[in-house]
Parts: sequence; structure tokens; C-alpha cells
Amino acid sequence: MASLIHCPHCGIRPKEEFSIRGDASLVRPDPAASDEAWNDYVHIRSNPRGRYHEHWQHGAGCRRWLVVERDTFTHEVFSVTDAASVARKAGR
Repeated sequence: MASLIHCPHCGIRPKEEFSIRGDASLVRPDPAASDEAWNDYVHIRSNPRGRYHEHWQHGAGCRRWLVVERDTFTHEVFSVTDAASVARKAGR
């Protein structure tokens, strides 16, 4: 059985309709930040095992960006939230 994602805009859809951007917890450095800070932001990523928040785009549907909380080991999806509402709550 295919893995399914519950898009808050389109309903339950197969995971193949989505693409993963990566870690949703990263915060972009200030434009005047050091080269080291920018290097870390662009190139250095952790690879956690367990629950993780990621940015996903529903490319074959509403094309909205979503924040998906899933387990990187079992691939179980716990929550899906529109990324714009997450950003508004964070004040970004």
C-alpha cells in the first residue's frame, strides 16, 4: 500500500505527489552573518532518526508548502500543517 499524506488543502493524497525540501527548523542567518554561519546554514545538516519536521511541497496538487512531522525511521506521518501558518505563528 502506498504511503498517504493528508494535505490540509487537497485531502488525502499519495506521497508521490509531494517533494521534500528538508529541515523545517532552520532559521536563515542575518545577511551580515559570518561566512561560517552561512556555510553551516547552506551545507551542514543533521540526519536525525525519529520525529522530525520537514518542509514538503505538494507539487502535483495545490503546490502549497507544508510542514510535515514524520518519523525518519518508520516514515509514519504525525501531522501536516500549512507552512504559511507555521511561519506566521513564528513571526517570520
